[in-house]
Amino acid sequence: MKNFLIAIALVVAFTGCGYRFTGSGTLPGGIQTVSVAIFENRTAETGIEATFANDLIYEFTRNGNTVRPVGQADASLTGVISSMSIETVSRKGQITSLERQIKGTVSVTLTDREGKEIWSVKDISEEEAYGIMSEKVATDYNKRAAIDTLSRRLAERIYDRMTQTF
Repeated sequence: MKNFLIAIALVVAFTGCGYRFTGSGTLPGGIQTVSVAIFENRTAETGIEATFANDLIYEFTRNGNTVRPVGQADASLTGVISSMSIETVSRKGQITSLERQIKGTVSVTLTDREGKEIWSVKDISEEEAYGIMSEKVATDYNKRAAIDTLSRRLAERIYDRMTQTF
C-alpha cells in the first residue's frame, strides 16, 4: 500500500510540473499522418539515403504515429544528407589508423500538403567511431555499422526535437 501511494505521488508530481518522456509529444501543426521521403544524398557514401529515411519511419511508427506513402499524408518529411566526414581518432605509430570516426550531418523539413513549412532543423549531426581492421572488407563492414548507428541516433534526435512542446 505504501509503495502504491508513493507511485501515485510521483505520477501526480511529474504530471503537475509538465514532465513528459522524450518523444512523447505530438507532431507540430496538428499533423496526424506523415510521409517520409527518401533523403537527398549529397555525399560520396552510396545507399545511405534509404537508411536515413527508413530509420525515421521506424522512429515515427515506434512512437505510435501513422506513416503513409508520399502524397497520402497530412505532412511530408524530406531531408538532405549534406555531409559524411571521416577522421582518425586513434593511431598506432604515425601512419597506421586503429580507429576512425564518421560524422553525418542532415537537414530535415516537415511541410503540409500545400507545401508550407511546418517545422525544420538544419545541420543536425551525430558521430560514431569504428575500428580499422587489416582486411578492407572488415573495415568497410565496421564503417557501415557505424553509419547505421549514426542514422538511428539522428532519427531519434530529429523525432524528439520535432515533438518537443516546450
